[in-house]
Order: sequence, then C-alpha cells, then structure tokens
Amino acid sequence: QGTESGPGAWKPGPCRCPKHRGIPLLELMQAGGWLMWPIAACSVIAAAIVVERGWTLRRSRIMPDKLVTGIWQLYRQGQLTDERVDEIREASPLGRMLAAGLANRNHSREVMKEAIGDAGRHVVAQLGRYLNTLGTIASVAPLLGLLGTVFGMIDIFGVIMNAGTGNAGLLAGGISTALLTTAAGLSVAIPTLLFHRFLESKVDRIALDMEEQALRLVEVLKGERADREEAP
Repeated sequence: QGTESGPGAWKPGPCRCPKHRGIPLLELMQAGGWLMWPIAACSVIAAAIVVERGWTLRRSRIMPDKLVTGIWQLYRQGQLTDERVDEIREASPLGRMLAAGLANRNHSREVMKEAIGDAGRHVVAQLGRYLNTLGTIASVAPLLGLLGTVFGMIDIFGVIMNAGTGNAGLLAGGISTALLTTAAGLSVAIPTLLFHRFLESKVDRIALDMEEQALRLVEVLKGERADREEAP
C-alpha cells in the first residue's frame, strides 16, 4: 500500500526522548533532588585533587636527574658544606631525604640510614597527601547516589498510595528521576577510584626509587670514606 501524501497525512513529530531533548545539566541536578549537589561537590573536589596531585607528583620535580652524582662530586671536591646541604634539602623531596643523611655523614652508616628513613616517611606522607580524601570520595559518592534513589522511591510509593497505579507515565518518570542520583554517584565514583589507584601506585613507585637513590648515596659516601681510612 502506498503512503498517504495529502494535507491530512500523518507526519512523524520530533523525538522527545531524553537522549534527543538535550536536558540541561542544571535541570538534571534539580530533577535528581538535593543530594545531587553533594555529589557535584564531590566531583569538583576529586577533580581538583587529581589535577593538583598530577602536577605535584611529576618525577622531574621529585627526583631531579643526577642529584646523587652531583652530591658525590661535591663531596669528593670537599665542597659539601652545610650551606650546600641546606640547598639540597630545599630543592626537591628527594633532596630532603638525602640531606637528612648528609647531615649525619660524620656518623656511622646505620645512623645515616636511620635519619634517611625518618625523613623518607615524612616525604612519602607529603607525596600521598589528599589521596585518602580521594579514596573517601570514591566510596561515598555511590552511597550518596543510592541514598537519593531510596528517597526517590519513597516518594514514588507515596504517590502510589495517594493516586494508585493507574498513571504509568507518572510512575515511570518518578523512577527515572530517582535513578538519576545513582547514575550521578557512579559517574563520579568510577573515575575517582581509577585515579586514586593510579596515584597511589605512582607514590609507591616513587618511594621505592627514592629509597634506592638514598641507599646508593650512603654506600657511595661510606665506601669512599672506608677507602680513605684504609689508605696508608
């Protein structure tokens, strides 16, 4: 059969599904209820932490190239003064660890290692700053979303008690609105959790590399000193 082409022929109207309506973000926030605002705040805080830690945890900033080699050269030339040690301490997190050992360079190997270990714990704690907050956001955001959905379902059951189940469109719209908070919470939690795991592993790798550099410095300095003491 041919399709009608007269003036009274049926013509498809514009699609009104949410995918094509282009619902503004603010309307989605309002539709999801007041719990959407804490979820949005979590997303802003998480994004700020990720950007700040990503910038702070640059390897070039934490572990400058050839720092141990430069210290070794200063030591051999007799130029490793207290002022130079202070400069090394202020230059980078690795320098802070090495300076703790250099301040005890006239003591035994064990004393140097203990001083480096104490300084290293503080340095690693600074590198991991805000990561606990990031992990908390990854855990709390989906719970906030679930709580919003529970509140929404409570409202829907209240509508059913008052108006019955005859209006299927009203019930479907209410359920859709109730699920918005769960979707928002998961949308915040999933990338936050991924970034948290990534940054944690990065801190762990940097800590191991810094420990390796510090032990290398101790072995080099104490080995050189032992050679000098044994020389006739």
